[in-house]
Amino acid sequence: MPERLDDDSPEENPGDQAWHRRARAEYALARWRAATPPRFRDAEATLPEVAAWADRALEDHTAAGALLLTGLTGTGKTHQAFGALRRIAAGGPKRFELIAVNSADMYGSLRPSHVVGAAERELKRLCEVQYLLLDDHGTAKGSEWTEEVTYRLINYRYNHCLPTLFTSNLPARDENGPDLTDFVGARVASRLAEMVSTLVPMIGADRRRGGRAA
Repeated sequence: MPERLDDDSPEENPGDQAWHRRARAEYALARWRAATPPRFRDAEATLPEVAAWADRALEDHTAAGALLLTGLTGTGKTHQAFGALRRIAAGGPKRFELIAVNSADMYGSLRPSHVVGAAERELKRLCEVQYLLLDDHGTAKGSEWTEEVTYRLINYRYNHCLPTLFTSNLPARDENGPDLTDFVGARVASRLAEMVSTLVPMIGADRRRGGRAA
Protein backbone atom coordinates (compact mmCIF):
# COMPACT_ATOMS: atom_id res chain seq x y z
CA MET A 1 0.00 0.00 0.00
CA PRO A 2 1.66 3.28 -1.09
CA GLU A 3 2.22 5.84 1.63
CA ARG A 4 4.00 8.61 -0.25
CA LEU A 5 3.97 10.34 -3.59
CA ASP A 6 6.09 8.84 -6.34
CA ASP A 7 9.23 10.93 -6.76
CA ASP A 8 8.93 10.44 -10.54
CA SER A 9 5.33 11.67 -10.71
CA PRO A 10 4.58 14.49 -13.19
CA GLU A 11 4.51 18.10 -12.07
CA GLU A 12 1.70 18.55 -9.57
CA ASN A 13 -1.15 20.97 -10.08
CA PRO A 14 -2.48 22.24 -6.73
CA GLY A 15 -5.85 22.82 -8.40
CA ASP A 16 -6.17 19.17 -9.39
CA GLN A 17 -8.48 16.94 -7.30
CA ALA A 18 -6.08 13.99 -7.48
CA TRP A 19 -3.28 16.19 -6.14
CA HIS A 20 -5.42 17.25 -3.20
CA ARG A 21 -6.39 13.64 -2.48
CA ARG A 22 -2.74 12.56 -2.44
CA ALA A 23 -1.84 15.47 -0.18
CA ARG A 24 -4.64 14.51 2.22
CA ALA A 25 -3.46 10.89 2.14
CA GLU A 26 0.09 11.88 3.08
CA TYR A 27 -1.20 13.99 5.96
CA ALA A 28 -3.58 11.26 7.19
CA LEU A 29 -0.93 8.55 6.95
CA ALA A 30 1.44 10.69 8.97
CA ARG A 31 -1.21 10.92 11.69
CA TRP A 32 -1.84 7.18 11.43
CA ARG A 33 1.86 6.41 11.90
CA ALA A 34 2.05 8.76 14.88
CA ALA A 35 -0.81 6.87 16.60
CA THR A 36 0.37 3.38 15.65
CA PRO A 37 2.90 1.38 17.72
CA PRO A 38 5.98 0.33 15.71
CA ARG A 39 4.93 -3.33 15.82
CA PHE A 40 1.87 -2.55 13.70
CA ARG A 41 3.36 -0.09 11.19
CA ASP A 42 3.11 -2.76 8.47
CA ALA A 43 -0.55 -3.51 9.23
CA GLU A 44 -2.93 -4.05 6.31
CA ALA A 45 -6.62 -4.86 6.17
CA THR A 46 -6.30 -8.23 4.46
CA LEU A 47 -9.73 -9.57 5.40
CA PRO A 48 -12.43 -8.60 2.87
CA GLU A 49 -14.98 -7.64 5.54
CA VAL A 50 -12.45 -5.42 7.33
CA ALA A 51 -11.43 -3.73 4.07
CA ALA A 52 -15.09 -3.22 3.17
CA TRP A 53 -15.74 -1.54 6.54
CA ALA A 54 -12.77 0.77 5.99
CA ASP A 55 -14.03 1.70 2.53
CA ARG A 56 -17.45 2.58 3.94
CA ALA A 57 -15.82 4.70 6.62
CA LEU A 58 -13.76 6.51 3.99
CA GLU A 59 -16.90 7.27 1.99
CA ASP A 60 -18.88 8.48 5.03
CA HIS A 61 -17.46 7.91 8.49
CA THR A 62 -20.78 8.75 10.17
CA ALA A 63 -22.48 5.83 8.41
CA ALA A 64 -19.76 3.20 8.95
CA GLY A 65 -20.86 1.99 12.37
CA ALA A 66 -18.45 0.10 14.58
CA LEU A 67 -16.03 -2.70 13.73
CA LEU A 68 -15.70 -5.51 16.28
CA LEU A 69 -12.96 -8.11 15.90
CA THR A 70 -13.15 -11.05 18.30
CA GLY A 71 -10.95 -14.08 18.79
CA LEU A 72 -8.32 -15.71 20.94
CA THR A 73 -4.97 -14.10 21.67
CA GLY A 74 -2.66 -13.80 18.69
CA THR A 75 -5.18 -14.29 15.87
CA GLY A 76 -4.40 -10.90 14.30
CA LYS A 77 -7.21 -8.71 15.59
CA THR A 78 -5.08 -5.67 16.38
CA HIS A 79 -3.19 -6.00 13.09
CA GLN A 80 -6.46 -5.93 11.14
CA ALA A 81 -7.78 -2.97 13.15
CA PHE A 82 -4.70 -0.85 12.48
CA GLY A 83 -4.81 -2.04 8.87
CA ALA A 84 -8.37 -0.78 8.52
CA LEU A 85 -7.34 2.66 9.80
CA ARG A 86 -4.35 2.69 7.49
CA ARG A 87 -6.60 1.91 4.53
CA ILE A 88 -8.85 4.84 5.44
CA ALA A 89 -5.87 7.19 5.77
CA ALA A 90 -4.39 6.06 2.46
CA GLY A 91 -7.67 6.93 0.74
CA GLY A 92 -7.12 10.64 1.39
CA PRO A 93 -10.02 11.52 3.72
CA LYS A 94 -10.87 15.17 4.15
CA ARG A 95 -10.44 14.71 7.91
CA PHE A 96 -8.59 12.07 9.90
CA GLU A 97 -8.30 12.00 13.69
CA LEU A 98 -7.34 8.87 15.59
CA ILE A 99 -6.79 7.65 19.13
CA ALA A 100 -5.70 4.04 19.64
CA VAL A 101 -5.61 2.79 23.21
CA ASN A 102 -5.50 -0.50 25.09
CA SER A 103 -8.59 -1.02 27.23
CA ALA A 104 -6.64 -1.45 30.48
CA ASP A 105 -4.58 1.69 29.79
CA MET A 106 -7.74 3.64 29.01
CA TYR A 107 -9.37 2.79 32.33
CA GLY A 108 -6.11 3.61 34.09
CA SER A 109 -6.07 7.08 32.53
CA LEU A 110 -9.71 7.69 33.50
CA ARG A 111 -9.41 6.89 37.19
CA PRO A 112 -9.77 9.92 39.49
CA SER A 113 -6.46 11.56 40.36
CA HIS A 114 -5.15 14.55 42.30
CA VAL A 115 -5.35 16.60 39.09
CA VAL A 116 -8.84 18.10 39.17
CA GLY A 117 -10.79 17.45 35.99
CA ALA A 118 -8.03 15.42 34.26
CA ALA A 119 -10.11 12.25 33.98
CA GLU A 120 -13.14 14.10 32.61
CA ARG A 121 -10.99 15.86 30.01
CA GLU A 122 -9.53 12.55 28.92
CA LEU A 123 -12.97 10.95 28.66
CA LYS A 124 -14.18 13.90 26.59
CA ARG A 125 -11.20 13.46 24.26
CA LEU A 126 -11.98 9.76 23.79
CA CYS A 127 -15.67 10.45 23.27
CA GLU A 128 -15.19 13.10 20.61
CA VAL A 129 -12.27 11.84 18.50
CA GLN A 130 -13.26 10.87 14.96
CA TYR A 131 -11.82 7.33 15.06
CA LEU A 132 -11.28 5.41 18.29
CA LEU A 133 -9.55 2.03 18.44
CA LEU A 134 -10.21 0.31 21.76
CA ASP A 135 -7.89 -2.69 21.87
CA ASP A 136 -8.32 -5.77 24.11
CA HIS A 137 -11.75 -4.67 25.27
CA GLY A 138 -13.03 -6.86 28.08
CA THR A 139 -9.64 -7.74 29.57
CA ALA A 140 -9.73 -5.14 32.35
CA LYS A 141 -11.34 -6.16 35.61
CA GLY A 142 -15.04 -5.32 35.49
CA SER A 143 -16.72 -3.19 38.15
CA GLU A 144 -19.59 -0.75 38.49
CA TRP A 145 -17.10 2.04 37.78
CA THR A 146 -15.75 0.49 34.54
CA GLU A 147 -19.30 -0.26 33.41
CA GLU A 148 -20.34 3.37 34.00
CA VAL A 149 -17.29 4.78 32.21
CA THR A 150 -17.81 2.40 29.30
CA TYR A 151 -21.46 3.37 29.08
CA ARG A 152 -20.64 7.09 28.94
CA LEU A 153 -18.03 6.53 26.23
CA ILE A 154 -20.07 4.19 24.06
CA ASN A 155 -23.30 6.12 24.51
CA TYR A 156 -21.68 9.36 23.30
CA ARG A 157 -20.09 7.72 20.27
CA TYR A 158 -23.31 5.84 19.53
CA ASN A 159 -25.41 9.01 19.64
CA HIS A 160 -22.94 10.98 17.50
CA CYS A 161 -22.39 8.19 14.94
CA LEU A 162 -18.62 8.12 15.46
CA PRO A 163 -16.80 5.05 14.10
CA THR A 164 -15.23 2.88 16.77
CA LEU A 165 -13.01 -0.18 16.37
CA PHE A 166 -13.00 -2.83 19.09
CA THR A 167 -10.84 -5.89 19.51
CA SER A 168 -11.68 -8.43 22.18
CA ASN A 169 -10.62 -11.90 23.28
CA LEU A 170 -14.22 -12.43 24.38
CA PRO A 171 -16.89 -13.55 21.89
CA ALA A 172 -19.74 -11.16 21.21
CA ARG A 173 -22.20 -13.75 22.56
CA ASP A 174 -21.64 -17.17 24.12
CA GLU A 175 -24.39 -19.09 25.89
CA ASN A 176 -21.86 -21.52 27.36
CA GLY A 177 -19.31 -19.13 28.80
CA PRO A 178 -18.29 -15.51 29.44
CA ASP A 179 -18.78 -13.07 26.59
CA LEU A 180 -18.45 -9.36 25.92
CA THR A 181 -21.94 -8.69 27.24
CA ASP A 182 -20.91 -9.98 30.66
CA PHE A 183 -18.13 -7.40 30.80
CA VAL A 184 -19.83 -4.29 29.42
CA GLY A 185 -23.26 -4.76 31.03
CA ALA A 186 -26.75 -4.75 29.54
CA ARG A 187 -26.95 -1.01 28.74
CA VAL A 188 -23.72 -0.96 26.75
CA ALA A 189 -24.45 -4.32 25.12
CA SER A 190 -27.75 -2.95 23.81
CA ARG A 191 -25.98 -0.04 22.14
CA LEU A 192 -23.20 -2.23 20.80
CA ALA A 193 -25.75 -4.54 19.20
CA GLU A 194 -26.96 -1.66 17.02
CA MET A 195 -23.67 0.21 16.82
CA VAL A 196 -21.57 -2.68 15.45
CA SER A 197 -22.09 -2.90 11.71
CA THR A 198 -19.28 -5.40 11.10
CA LEU A 199 -18.49 -8.33 13.41
CA VAL A 200 -15.43 -10.36 12.47
CA PRO A 201 -14.78 -13.52 14.54
CA MET A 202 -11.13 -14.47 13.98
CA ILE A 203 -9.97 -18.03 14.44
CA GLY A 204 -6.64 -19.79 14.21
CA ALA A 205 -3.46 -20.43 16.15
CA ASP A 206 -1.54 -17.82 18.14
CA ARG A 207 0.61 -16.14 15.47
CA ARG A 208 2.91 -14.62 18.07
CA ARG A 209 4.22 -18.07 18.91
CA GLY A 210 5.39 -18.28 15.32
CA GLY A 211 7.28 -15.00 15.62
CA ARG A 212 4.75 -12.78 13.86
CA ALA A 213 3.02 -9.72 15.24
CA ALA A 214 -0.72 -10.14 15.55
